[in-house]
Amino acid sequence: MQTFSQISALHAAVEQWKANQQRVALVPTMGHLHQGHLKLVQYAKQIADKVVVSIFVNPLQFDRTEDFTSYPRTFDADCQLLVEANIDLLFAPEEQTLYPEGLMQATVVHVPGLSEVLEGKQRPGHFQGVTTVVTKLFNIIQPHVACFGEKDYQQLAIIRQMTHELLLPIEIISVPIVRYPDGLAMSSRNSHLSEPERATAPILAQTLRWASEQLAKGVNAQQVSLHTTQKLNESGFKTDAIDIVDADSLSPLHANSQRAVILAAAYLGKTRLIDNLVVKL
Repeated sequence: MQTFSQISALHAAVEQWKANQQRVALVPTMGHLHQGHLKLVQYAKQIADKVVVSIFVNPLQFDRTEDFTSYPRTFDADCQLLVEANIDLLFAPEEQTLYPEGLMQATVVHVPGLSEVLEGKQRPGHFQGVTTVVTKLFNIIQPHVACFGEKDYQQLAIIRQMTHELLLPIEIISVPIVRYPDGLAMSSRNSHLSEPERATAPILAQTLRWASEQLAKGVNAQQVSLHTTQKLNESGFKTDAIDIVDADSLSPLHANSQRAVILAAAYLGKTRLIDNLVVKL
């Protein structure tokens, strides 16, 4: 595994691969890797000749400074996992490399509409930070394909829209959520959970399954959202949002909706967990 922090060195490696007609995949991460990330890597290795993983804790997408400072950073352990996964190149830039003019002067990439609803309404500026850094990584690495997890459902939709609107010649691949045996979606934030909180956390996924059953029975989405919120709060969560929308457009459900997605965000202690479940209607 080659490891670069500078753009010029990375360019030389990727250009050589492309000269050899090799297909390049990118897996963007913020580090603190787990099996969910490694599933993305595994999938990328199946569809490309060379795999680049980036590790960068992006300050622009954090709406609270304390979340950025407390985000787990486990670079040495991450490197070991990536060596074992046999990736080709790790790109680990410094903040100044990606934001040479500083955060306050950074040129940003904004996807209107999708970035302001649902999770974007709860966390103003978050998705703008995501799309800005992903665009920078796309421009630097210029992969043929990029892999993203479906746990961040709205983020995936926004990145697809951004790639389409900016005419970027990159295929966006989605990879299903990876879960622990007890159903909890794998996330770097899970490491913040105390032992009792970790025991409670699977109730989030269990409640989403219950909600999906209610939707499949034809129960009104607003009622399902309300009861799902109540069930989570009674189980020790502090629910931030339960949104049930059209899975393809993220707009409100309508008569012709073929699929719904239940998007959940809830605090367990100080840790904000997110999850989702797609339901055929």
